[in-house]
Amino acid sequence: MSFIDEIKARAKADKKTIILPESMDARTYEAAVKIMKEGFADLIMIATEKDLKEHAAGYDLTGVTIVDPTTDPRTQGYIDKLVELRSAKGMTPEQARDILLNDYTYYGVMMVKMGDADGLVSGACHSTANTLRPCLQVLKTKPGTKLVSAFFIMVVPDCEYGQNGTFVFADCGLVQDPSSDELASIAAASADSFKALVGEQPRVAFLSHSSKGSAKHALVDKVTAAVEAAHEQFPDMVCDGELQLDAAIVPSVGASKAPGSEVAGKANVLIFPNLDAGNIGYKLVQRLAKAEAYGPMTQGIAAPVNDLSRGCSSDDIVGVVAITAVQCQMQ
Repeated sequence: MSFIDEIKARAKADKKTIILPESMDARTYEAAVKIMKEGFADLIMIATEKDLKEHAAGYDLTGVTIVDPTTDPRTQGYIDKLVELRSAKGMTPEQARDILLNDYTYYGVMMVKMGDADGLVSGACHSTANTLRPCLQVLKTKPGTKLVSAFFIMVVPDCEYGQNGTFVFADCGLVQDPSSDELASIAAASADSFKALVGEQPRVAFLSHSSKGSAKHALVDKVTAAVEAAHEQFPDMVCDGELQLDAAIVPSVGASKAPGSEVAGKANVLIFPNLDAGNIGYKLVQRLAKAEAYGPMTQGIAAPVNDLSRGCSSDDIVGVVAITAVQCQMQ
């Protein structure tokens, strides 16, 4: 059974309610039809009658709950709660109403906040900022969380590296230039995500253009400091660095460049030094190795809300919804 099939089976065993707010995008409807057919989650789509007439023709949405913000009796309660949450920022009832009636991601996040849904998936036609801003303003971070970050689950076909071709890549979608301490936090959260979703021991590699001092540069120093911070702050995490990519995942190269390492040649969680490297890296693997790329999944928010790449397919949305549902089970 493939990784995503196992995730769907887990999701189906304890179905959760996931919101798809992007009712203006055909991929959302295509995904909704597939999810209803497979039956691993309950779905809410946020749409007015006008939205449905313009975008939903030809799609069988049987079983999908349609919520119209302009007529739903809960809308006033969401407005009142948003005013309460944002009162320190000067939010007025008029502003809250305008936001919730016109920005469906905000409306969906309020549904999660009020317990009317378990999670949300957006981003097919919105930027990461537009997807995550309402989450950070309304849902906030998990208690004890230092940093909200993002990861991709990468499933590479016919690959002997990682966990039979399955990896977590981070951060590929959110934190642009993490400090050493932030890299350590991203690594710890990513290791937890790998363990929870893949179910195997995470082996975390801090990536660099250098392996164990082969190059000298401030960029290398940042990564080595991150490894030191990770060992100090998260002593139970199996991690190592700094490692070049081949040293991290190829056993023979790892044995040569980092002999005696618990991680070199066996890494399944790859921590990139910045967002440039992470974003470029995941897209190279997705496009050239034809890997399945699920994400960017968020970690550190108080409820499961996940972003999508604007280049995603309807099948990508289906996969992220399944993963989000499993994350909801673990809340």
